[in-house]
Amino acid sequence: MPQDMPPAGGYEPVQYKRNLPVRGFRPAWYLLAMGGVMTYGFWKVIRGVREQNELAREKMWSRIHLIPLLQAEEDRDLVRRVLADKAREKELLGTETKVYHSDRFVRPTYSITPAEVTK
Repeated sequence: MPQDMPPAGGYEPVQYKRNLPVRGFRPAWYLLAMGGVMTYGFWKVIRGVREQNELAREKMWSRIHLIPLLQAEEDRDLVRRVLADKAREKELLGTETKVYHSDRFVRPTYSITPAEVTK
């Protein structure tokens, strides 16, 4: 029995690739667009962090500059309380007594707040 042989001129080429149209852009364009979006986002984040740091610095310096004013106000209130306490003590006891054996001023370690606070 004779063997089958290819036809004269050979077989036709076999189509193994699909001829589908390419959808979308090339991957390099997507990568470039993603890099642009991320660069813009990081730029905004860094700008926001710098703004927050500047606001925190401004807040800190404003508090530093307010400390002497607040300290003076607290000292005036403390003197008023001490003098009122001495007057009350003199009224009750008839004489002024000393707690310490020195004339040096000793800052009270506690303070009594009034029951009704006015605003």
